[in-house]
Amino acid sequence: MNDTIQQHQKELCQKLWSMANALRGNMEAYEFKNYILGMIFYYYLSDRTERYMANLLKDDGIDYETAWADEEYKEAVIEESLRDLGFVIEPQYLFRNLVKMVENRAFDIEFLQKAINSLMESTIGNESQQDFEGLFSDMQLDSTKLGHTVRDRSVVMSKIIASLDEINFGVEDTKIDVLGNAYEYLIGQFAATAGKKAGEFYTPSGPAELLCRLACLGLTDVRAAADPTCGSGSLLLRLKNYANVRLYYGQELTSTTYNLARMNMILRGIPYRNFAIYNGDTLEHDYFEDKKFRVQVANPPYSANWSADNKFLEDDRFSQYGKLAPKSKADFAFVQHMVHHMDEDGRAVVLLPHGVLFRGGAEETIRRYLIENLNVLDAVIGLPANLFFGTGIPVCVLVLKKERNGNAGNILFIDASKDFEAGKNQNILRETDIDKIVNAYEKREDAEKYAHVAPMSEIEANGFNLNIPRYVDTFEKEPDIDLAAVAAEIRSLQKEIKAIDKELKPYFDELGLDFPFDEEA
Repeated sequence: MNDTIQQHQKELCQKLWSMANALRGNMEAYEFKNYILGMIFYYYLSDRTERYMANLLKDDGIDYETAWADEEYKEAVIEESLRDLGFVIEPQYLFRNLVKMVENRAFDIEFLQKAINSLMESTIGNESQQDFEGLFSDMQLDSTKLGHTVRDRSVVMSKIIASLDEINFGVEDTKIDVLGNAYEYLIGQFAATAGKKAGEFYTPSGPAELLCRLACLGLTDVRAAADPTCGSGSLLLRLKNYANVRLYYGQELTSTTYNLARMNMILRGIPYRNFAIYNGDTLEHDYFEDKKFRVQVANPPYSANWSADNKFLEDDRFSQYGKLAPKSKADFAFVQHMVHHMDEDGRAVVLLPHGVLFRGGAEETIRRYLIENLNVLDAVIGLPANLFFGTGIPVCVLVLKKERNGNAGNILFIDASKDFEAGKNQNILRETDIDKIVNAYEKREDAEKYAHVAPMSEIEANGFNLNIPRYVDTFEKEPDIDLAAVAAEIRSLQKEIKAIDKELKPYFDELGLDFPFDEEA
């Protein structure tokens, strides 16, 4: 991205966030995101429709409105649009026509609802139905949070439409990237204001970039990639910055976030045929079924509860380990899920709390099986504290690989906990910090107070406890204290105190007060 586009991107993002704050009124920012992001998405679909129709009809010398008015043309453009785009937006419902209605003070929120209903109905029975179904369900246009009357709600949505129209999203060639990046920026900004709820849908860019770089190292083409706890899909989508990913798979428990993920995919230009996002509990219901992936990334909910039902002892994802992850700590259950879905040369990179490295009981059994029997744990990386929304705990990265490529006899440990930029509300993993970690992972050699390649004999000697300080010595020796100098300084201070006491005592005597520092007292 050149400097001009980058500057335009920055200005666009600032305008969007200012708009969001100005329009949301008393509504919480994380709730208002459904309206702002929903309308940006509608804008994108409308813009995409207009560009598609202009190209489709250019040889016929007619515009979209004219084609729609002709029954023969109408039938053809609907068929083409459903095949290539997966949806149809009628000319009357195009975003620019909503803008005209706003300008003419004729906009009604019920008309917008008709527009959305029409779009959604066009996908029914089509191959794209699953990818579009319920996409706008969180943008509740009849909610009293928008306003108590139809008129009040219409005014709020009018302002959003007008504000989006005023923003220059960029030239044709860069529109998708700029709009996609702006969408990503807004998701991050909403996450920053959402507290604990943010962790449900967004992984900050630093840790996300680290995971994706590690997962794609040495790869140029990836047939299928997955994120079993995909949130808004941002982490999964970032993979395409490092490799050509052809198919994307994700699963997300929270319905609102599931909708956000599908919007994000479409808005980032991923054809509806090239992604499948599922709504449901990954551990309780594995929608990936028998699929295998070359690359997997995940930032699952830390120490989440799950049923740990005995039926899972018969589930292929968990059965070979002999024990299930504890009910109150599902961390290893997500790891087992990912290992199960690795292809023959698969790799998985996952963020987890440090407890997975050393906790005992069932977790120790699973940890040992992963290392001793499956030999899939390639590296353990400790990150700084306070990198994530909603939690200040430090986390670790586990890099798991089916094919260890000559490293089957060891595990790499990296302690990157001290490398970060301190932020006001949370710390930041900088590009230089990420480069340092990735370089150390690639070199795979000991580095004082930073990295250690531990042979399996060392892992075994430590009882398969993977706590990073056991392998990377980061102890900093305290400087020697010159006791004689300290004693001399104390004596000097005592002399100064006596001299000051001597000056103060006459004033206390003059006032008839007891001198509190009298040595005889």
